Amino acid sequence: MLLAVDTSTAQTGLALYDETQIVAEMIWQSRQHHTVELAPALMELLKRAEVKISDLQALGVAIGPGSFTSLRVGLAFVKGLALARKLPIIGIPSLDILASAQPVVKMPLACILQAGRTRIALGWYKAEDRQWVPHGDIKISTVSELADSIDSPTLLTGELNAEERQRLMRKKVNIHLAPPSLCVRRPAVLAQLAWTRWQSGKLDEAASLAPIYLHTVESIPV
Repeated sequence: MLLAVDTSTAQTGLALYDETQIVAEMIWQSRQHHTVELAPALMELLKRAEVKISDLQALGVAIGPGSFTSLRVGLAFVKGLALARKLPIIGIPSLDILASAQPVVKMPLACILQAGRTRIALGWYKAEDRQWVPHGDIKISTVSELADSIDSPTLLTGELNAEERQRLMRKKVNIHLAPPSLCVRRPAVLAQLAWTRWQSGKLDEAASLAPIYLHTVESIPV
């Protein structure tokens, strides 16, 4: 059983995965209360799924970009579990979670996370071998700058409010917005990505695993 934890932004999520099914999943808006909400939420998820904490075999965690504080809370929580229970840990970039949920098409894919103060974290992906592969570095931008930069058909997904979605739809006929159901970072997707890496032996060291800091897109030690 693998536990996935995502505290990248206000949207927070947990999932339990055993390779054959998503045993349980929980998504909520934390509003900067990650520290006090995370442990009780995990206990509730385990209880509802009738899973014991001793059943956990591995841990997957979103490493950003995102809110620096909330990312640190999630990583510290997962690292504590990993060290206390001697479990392997797998870090997955948060934008990869969004990309992996999208249908693979010929056009490029832009994934967005809110960065605060009208800014967005923007990651580009292209289709290779029937999967999305990161293309270029993560950048800080705005929705308006992104809209102005797109001049060919592009699939776009991620954290967008109603006003931002309308702005994109008005400005560019080339922008193909993913439906809201595919713009949510599903912890279930994080769990599947982490499981695949775990099974292939691609693990991270708990001591050195760090979040991707939003403003500089550099790893910052926890």
